[in-house]
Amino acid sequence: MRIQRNPVYALDKLDRNILDLLQRDGRMSMTDLAEKVGLTVTPCIERVKRLERDGVITGYYARVSPLALDAGLLVFVEISMSSKSDRTFDDFRREILCIPQVQECHLVSGDFDYLVKARIKEISQYRSLLGDILLRLPGVTQTKSCVVMEEVKETLFITAQK
Repeated sequence: MRIQRNPVYALDKLDRNILDLLQRDGRMSMTDLAEKVGLTVTPCIERVKRLERDGVITGYYARVSPLALDAGLLVFVEISMSSKSDRTFDDFRREILCIPQVQECHLVSGDFDYLVKARIKEISQYRSLLGDILLRLPGVTQTKSCVVMEEVKETLFITAQK
């Protein structure tokens, strides 16, 4: 999803404070949020709706333990492509979006083309993910993997400072 920032305004201090608080607690009531940022409820709700409408706030979700869903093994896979054509990238993009184990996929600069983050249950599933799925994607010529031994920090929090 691409963020469509409205060129008419920039995020001000109140917007950034709202974003900071909602990232910490997306279930916070609008009354509590308004109180913490120093607004009355109606203008606070209007700001939040504007931030949602303009794509600054892209959603709300529950953070779930990977272990609870039998997805405790985290792997990162570097993927190199056979060519750098738009068609190759489009074909790859279309297919990678359909793989449920893949949480993230990023086109990157450097020695490889894509960096994939995937969660699976165990190493035997990794062999299947790599050999039966990722290596068969359109344009893939080479992969290099890293299996995570310890997750030191993982967050989606973005500091809302200027």
